[in-house]
Amino acid sequence: MTPINILATIDANYLVPLKVMLKSMFINNPEERFRVYLMHSRLDPGHVEDMSGFAERNGHLLVEVKIGDDCFSDAPVVKHYTKEMYYRLLAFRHLPQDLDRILYLDPDILVINPIRGLYETDLSGWLFAAAYHDIIFAREINRLRFREYNIKAYYNSGVLLMNLELIRTRVDEEEIYGFVRRHKNTLILPDQDILNSLYSQEIRKLDEFIYNYDVRYYRYRPIISKRRVTMDSIINDTVILHFCGKRKPWHTNYNGAFHSLYKHYQKLALADR
Repeated sequence: MTPINILATIDANYLVPLKVMLKSMFINNPEERFRVYLMHSRLDPGHVEDMSGFAERNGHLLVEVKIGDDCFSDAPVVKHYTKEMYYRLLAFRHLPQDLDRILYLDPDILVINPIRGLYETDLSGWLFAAAYHDIIFAREINRLRFREYNIKAYYNSGVLLMNLELIRTRVDEEEIYGFVRRHKNTLILPDQDILNSLYSQEIRKLDEFIYNYDVRYYRYRPIISKRRVTMDSIINDTVILHFCGKRKPWHTNYNGAFHSLYKHYQKLALADR
């Protein structure tokens, strides 16, 4: 089988969470070989060497994609967000031109089942594949925020399968910059707002319960959803658990769902030296 291309864009604060995410993916995909493209602008060489060794010890390859300080230097930024907010949307500029697809994953994720099915999702005619969290109040707020763009679903950009061949022909860097300049006072999650406003009509919908399960809603989602989801169904069927929001499972005061599972993979990742 061909290797699965994974994209990660982090700074030094997310080195350990990235290891945990990768460890969970490696363990639960023992037959796969991964090429992890680590895109960054400020990691120390020692950090990159450490991550590369981590991947190699697990039988996989890490490819560094260093973004120069001058890249995106003229791009508009928003509030406390830096130029890194552009990395996943404009990754195609810096990735090898012979790549036809790549799967971007946030570091606050656990991969608990095989991921090949997601990676091989048919993207014919689609720029991306992603999931949206079908929570009524959030959906309506986001629809109103960008009603001029006719957003019917607000996709989460933390799991983003990219059709690089098509993206190279359709995604316009200047269009993205122009959008940010026009809306810089109303953007909440800049990269996600950009993705949805400009490209939501060209995103293939993924099943959120399988490929981007937001653990924040575990306890009350069954009450408001017609879909029956149990702990057994999540452990057996869900591919990606996503610890969305400000509270993260590596924080000392975290007491949310799946904390013990996260700690299990964290222990394995930190023991891998």
